[in-house]
Amino acid sequence: MFAALEVYRDIGSRSATLNMAIDEALLETANHPAIRFYRWNRPAISFGYFGKFADVENYSSQHDIVRRWTGGGIVFHGEDLTYSIVIPASDPAFGESPMSIYEKVHRTICETFSASGQTVAALYERRPEINSEVIDRRYKRDACFANPVKADVMVDGKKIAGAAQRRTRRGLLQQGSIQDVDLPEGFEISFASQLSDNYGHKTLDDRILTRAREIADRKYATSAWIRRR
Repeated sequence: MFAALEVYRDIGSRSATLNMAIDEALLETANHPAIRFYRWNRPAISFGYFGKFADVENYSSQHDIVRRWTGGGIVFHGEDLTYSIVIPASDPAFGESPMSIYEKVHRTICETFSASGQTVAALYERRPEINSEVIDRRYKRDACFANPVKADVMVDGKKIAGAAQRRTRRGLLQQGSIQDVDLPEGFEISFASQLSDNYGHKTLDDRILTRAREIADRKYATSAWIRRR
């Protein structure tokens, strides 16, 4: 999918606001396509840019709540593997449609499972018979993982990978979550290698982290942002 790819395997775990801000900072500074894998330092809920705070407010006593810059529904975080992909406008992949990028990334997730011998994942094409037993009662009607859409990754009628995007003049950001499935050993690197044969490891330097903290303080941690709708 990419001629070259930078891979960030973020150390430890971070707060919800800082996770969102790092993704935005990476999009601001990216000169090459990059993927970042990360975790959360406590249970969290992210909800889409156009979502309503009232739909997640009742969870705030037990979860960190953050509004994403990307769209989509409500996503519960904590046990999931979360990733972000940034594609600068200078890269040929940016010229593809957002849906094409979404589908290619999710098809790559399926191929990553297949490469490990787990041929259990498939792209969502039309509404299957959803296995109601695997949809936790915590999910609201508009929760992302209770409502698969085209090209989401499914296992036995259960959505296990979804994503949301933001496209700007600077580039494209896709934030995704993989959950409720056993990941093969080395899944992250295998996923990256499926996206590009030419990948290299990167670390988040002080410049990116400093900019991310500025974005978090100015945006994601503010009541004006979280409660904007």
